Amino acid sequence: MPKEAPLHADVHNPAPESSPATNPAHDGQARPQDFKYRAFISYSHQDERWARWLQTALETYRVPSRLVGTRTAAGLIPRRLGTIFRDRSDLPSSADLSAQVSEALRNTANLIVICSANASGSRWVNEEIRLFQRLGRADRIFALIVGGEPNASALAGREAQECFPPALRAGADSREPIAADAREGKDGRSNARLKIIAGLLDLDLNALKQREQMRRLRRMTAVTALALLVTLTTSILAVDAFIARREAERRQKQAENLVDFMLGDLNDKLREVQRLDILATVHDHAMEYFRSLPVTDVTDQTLAQRVKALDEIGSVRADLGQLPAAVESYAAAAALAAELRRRRPDDVPRIAGYAQSLNWLGNAYWFQGDLQHALDNFRESSALLERASALRPQDTELAVQLVSARTNSGRVLEAEGDPAAAKLLYEKVLAASVTLAARDPGNARRQIELADAYDSLGKIALEQGQLEQAITAYRDVQRIKASVASADQRNRDAQENLLISDAILGRTLALCGAERAALHYVGEAVRLARALVAYDPAQAPWREDAADYGRVLAELKRRAGSLDEANQLAAEALRVLRQLSAADATNASLQRELAAAQVEMARVQLSRGDVAGDPLLEEASTTLARLRGAHPADRALRLLESHAWLARGDLEAARQQGDAARFAWEKARDAVAPAAAAGRDPNLLAAWAGSLLRLGQLPDAGPPLAALSSMGYQTRELTALVGAKGLPAAPAAPLAQCVDDAPSADPARKVQ
Repeated sequence: MPKEAPLHADVHNPAPESSPATNPAHDGQARPQDFKYRAFISYSHQDERWARWLQTALETYRVPSRLVGTRTAAGLIPRRLGTIFRDRSDLPSSADLSAQVSEALRNTANLIVICSANASGSRWVNEEIRLFQRLGRADRIFALIVGGEPNASALAGREAQECFPPALRAGADSREPIAADAREGKDGRSNARLKIIAGLLDLDLNALKQREQMRRLRRMTAVTALALLVTLTTSILAVDAFIARREAERRQKQAENLVDFMLGDLNDKLREVQRLDILATVHDHAMEYFRSLPVTDVTDQTLAQRVKALDEIGSVRADLGQLPAAVESYAAAAALAAELRRRRPDDVPRIAGYAQSLNWLGNAYWFQGDLQHALDNFRESSALLERASALRPQDTELAVQLVSARTNSGRVLEAEGDPAAAKLLYEKVLAASVTLAARDPGNARRQIELADAYDSLGKIALEQGQLEQAITAYRDVQRIKASVASADQRNRDAQENLLISDAILGRTLALCGAERAALHYVGEAVRLARALVAYDPAQAPWREDAADYGRVLAELKRRAGSLDEANQLAAEALRVLRQLSAADATNASLQRELAAAQVEMARVQLSRGDVAGDPLLEEASTTLARLRGAHPADRALRLLESHAWLARGDLEAARQQGDAARFAWEKARDAVAPAAAAGRDPNLLAAWAGSLLRLGQLPDAGPPLAALSSMGYQTRELTALVGAKGLPAAPAAPLAQCVDDAPSADPARKVQ
């Protein structure tokens, strides 16, 4: 999920307000036309989807003709509302953001605040409201509620649900804002939009709704009649195509023009009035028409048009969740694309077009869960693109298409449990990505694609026990993302990408004993995540990053013996993850991270001599059992479950409850043994070996310990456990990439 920070970074220090002589807000007779903007949309960037929708809905709204020219307190009602200010779409590149935001607020007639729990916690939104109030236009503030509850901060225990920023809450100003509630079961999106529009125009809402309903009825009647007429005409043409073959070309041209209209303007109009039933009927008739025509006696141009139309139909059906119908459409498009290619086998655009149709079809099968058909189409697409690329080796678009098809094939192979085959494809993807990035070194998108290729290989290498290769790949990922982040230090997404790659690299370096380097990279990840949170505390994903990687850093500190620091980090991670999980109880990722934090907190407490970690481990086990029930084959969940049981066993052993400890360690062993024995994932092997050593099953621990040693795995924790059992420590294979250095902090790693 892309995560974006507010762009209102400097609003808390606004530029000096303009004088009454230059500011229309100070003129008691000011009218909306005196302002540059009809409205300013203030929002947290976690609600950017709502802001984009609202801006488009307002700027494209056509006032009912019978209301145009009517005079209200807002002046003469225009045909359209005019320009709506939204920072991302209206601000040019500038270092002086506060001056532009302040100027925009002075030059806007109305302020619309998108209200949610995100907006409630954003100080930038609150400062924009306060500045608008200071301009003397508090009565022109409108609230669009999209989540949370109004004035919940006044109710004990419900403070986190507050949707109004402080400046809008009861008692904050003498005027309550006009509120439109877009939530389900309230006004709804359509009525909320009309309520906002009525407020902007100073119109009676019921009058506007009546005019709007009359217009919608007229529009729906006209569009429905037109759709039925087009459907009837297309059906007649389909029959005529069989009967009047001598006029086939002329009638096909007519039908194709109609189909273009059906899939273009008519499609948009039917979506606008929410007549999805007629939309589906139109698509069905278009499909019937295409099926009725032979592919052998039409021109190449009309055949290409049909491929495009069928692909569009497939996309619409996929958007509507009609995957079987989408597959039918994509398959028809692929069949016609194959005919085009048959007519000119060496025509590169036709080869590429056929490959693209197969890629669409493969994606549809993938989303249906039909992995075999998906893989067949991805593989055929790859083969076609390989041939096309051989004919045009410098064609960038062909190379990008081939990277996509091969990556898709690799994803299916991974899902089918064949990481070795996926790895071969990812290696080809990496080679191509290196070439593409070299062709356009200034293209950040090409650089990120290259980093993603390294990341795919790193993950597979780690799961196959190739620790050195994994570290090499993750170092490359970190290097590229650091470069992209340094080139654009205001890009919050790039900063977050960097901190994630830092954490992954540090966590992997810890597996080969590079403790100082691991602490450095994970520490940098936590530092950068906290800087992002300080920039905008309302951004939940950044808080999640800071908490989850703080938990990883706590584990590294605990293993290094820095127990006070580990305790602080684990406690903070636990606190934040509890808050985030409570706010979004459906988020399985947060639940997993919370369970991991609970296990780590219990381990830190035990290391400090505190054996009261039962509640934490009980809660973690309950969560993991629920998650495992939904995803029984998830190896990461198995690993976390094993760690929870290991911690519980260690806790019981510290209390000298031998039977209870043994029971817990057996549960830890059984949770991870099948997956560990079937592969060479070092994390699974270490958990398996740890449980066997604790149980005293030393011969059984031999094979996983030998495997870990051969791949260069060594941690202080496992070494101590082996020594405690009287076993000789097997020397780990030295890894060239496992360098235990601590690079100096990069001055470019700043959130600005």
